[in-house]
Amino acid sequence: MKSFDKDKLKRIIDAAAGRIPADIVIKNSRIIDVYNCSIIDNKDIAIIDGVIAGIGEYDGKEVVDANGAYASPGFIDGHIHIESSYVTPEEMGRLVTPHGTTTIIADPHEIVNVAGLDGMKYMIDAAEHTKLDIKYMLPSCVPATPFEHSGAVINADDMKKIIDNEHILGLGEFMNFVGVAAGDDMVLDKLVTAKNAGKLIDGHSPGLSGKDLNAYIAAGIHDDHECETVEDALNRVAGGMYVMLREGSACHNLRTLLKAVTNDNDRRFILCSDDRQPKTILELGHLDNHLSICVEEGIDALHAIRMASLNAAECFGLNDRGAIAPGLRADIVLIKDLKSFEATQVYIGGEKVAEDGKYLFDVERTDMSSMTGSFKVKNFSADRLKLNLSSNKVKVIDIMPGGVVTGSGMAEITLDDNGDFVYDSGQDIVKIAVVERHHGTGDVGVGLLRGYGIKHGAIAVSIAHDSHNIITVGTNDSDIELAVNELIRQQGGIILVRDGRVIDSMPFIVGGIMTDKSGEWVNEHLSHIHESAFSELGISGDVEPVMTLCFMSLPVIPSLKLTDMGLFDVDKFEFTSVEAD
Repeated sequence: MKSFDKDKLKRIIDAAAGRIPADIVIKNSRIIDVYNCSIIDNKDIAIIDGVIAGIGEYDGKEVVDANGAYASPGFIDGHIHIESSYVTPEEMGRLVTPHGTTTIIADPHEIVNVAGLDGMKYMIDAAEHTKLDIKYMLPSCVPATPFEHSGAVINADDMKKIIDNEHILGLGEFMNFVGVAAGDDMVLDKLVTAKNAGKLIDGHSPGLSGKDLNAYIAAGIHDDHECETVEDALNRVAGGMYVMLREGSACHNLRTLLKAVTNDNDRRFILCSDDRQPKTILELGHLDNHLSICVEEGIDALHAIRMASLNAAECFGLNDRGAIAPGLRADIVLIKDLKSFEATQVYIGGEKVAEDGKYLFDVERTDMSSMTGSFKVKNFSADRLKLNLSSNKVKVIDIMPGGVVTGSGMAEITLDDNGDFVYDSGQDIVKIAVVERHHGTGDVGVGLLRGYGIKHGAIAVSIAHDSHNIITVGTNDSDIELAVNELIRQQGGIILVRDGRVIDSMPFIVGGIMTDKSGEWVNEHLSHIHESAFSELGISGDVEPVMTLCFMSLPVIPSLKLTDMGLFDVDKFEFTSVEAD
């Protein structure tokens, strides 16, 4: 625990009492009081040493004229995966602070699955290089399942090595809700580790109800961002959980779940993104966009701001922020109105960090050398893609529109003389492979995918939730082989190949899942990748070509998935043959 400086405390008290001038005084603002959900007019906000000294009439060394803008507490995102934006923590800070976000609670589940505790330490170090205050949850499920090879295994003993770090608020989303409800021994070890450290435990329990939900909550799970229905949300609030209202780039639950929010229960709701890609941030914003949606759906603007500030601070035990009040951190956003929530100035710890949509500092990155060179692929060639089937009746992974759930389909395909799949453009069935890339196991899982629409060439990606092996899809083995080898050569990201040549690429050198470039670079290059995928490879226009692939190897989402260890039937929770029964 940090010790408090006696001289600093004396200065804060003296400034609050008006005996000394404040460092900064914000005048002519309409102060949003999230405790009473009311507006305070004709009062100044005095700031000294990064702390709000008082609200009233004050003199300051620097005077900021708010020109009638609303002064809101800084916005807090309750759950986000920075890696899903494809940028590093330093760049994430540059992107979101101009939108009024002053704190995020990040779960580095993706990079820790790639690089273990070294990945966790890298993210903590990187957070020191941005003005955005980044708090972390320690990932709880590394690997997410035993049905794939991830880059690391983190058990309870490993967690004990780092969970006391001051930057870590608790244990990240506990996706193994089945293990929690069943009282699994290894799960209990992790839960006890968090409890003994006095840390929170994040939830992740889609569809859980009844006694299983009771067991999950009784284990000490604190919150959940995976509600899909109003009933889900209300059941969790009734159980004492905080419910996170999610609005990301992939998952959009906010408008639906706002129907569960009332003036009687809104203190148990907070806002989160889960994932927020640069394109979404650049075009729509961050929590300012969430707040606009809340108002559109009939939520009172002040209650919405409270969900984005005080509720989130209380949820995570951040007792030093969440409101504009004496003694709290001076995380303050000046916003134009209570509809768009457009920020004109953003202060974090009393320092102005953004103004009129611009971050006011250069992006300085921490050393990322420990996160490079994470591709250790053994014995991969086109020969590893052969299926060697004895029957042309096969199981196929069916892409379902509008989500990451896949179907388990059947098909009759053409085989060559060696029992290998022959591509037929009339069927829209192609090979999909997952190549292990962390430990050089040589594992390659091969299956068949329907509905992706690719007509030429191949695509390979190293963003593959949650273990981030290489996923590749193509119409022929030679282009698939080239795509995988080029992806390894550029140390991850995205590769598009057609007729034996690379037609587009996007390197992600940080663990194979993030880039050291800007959000604008990501947006521009990802847009070009999409255009090439549609125009050159012929991928269906109603399919998101990259994000769709990213979830094809996640064996916890029904119904049929492919890992580096083989085809996996999620409904039966077991590996299965490509050949139909």
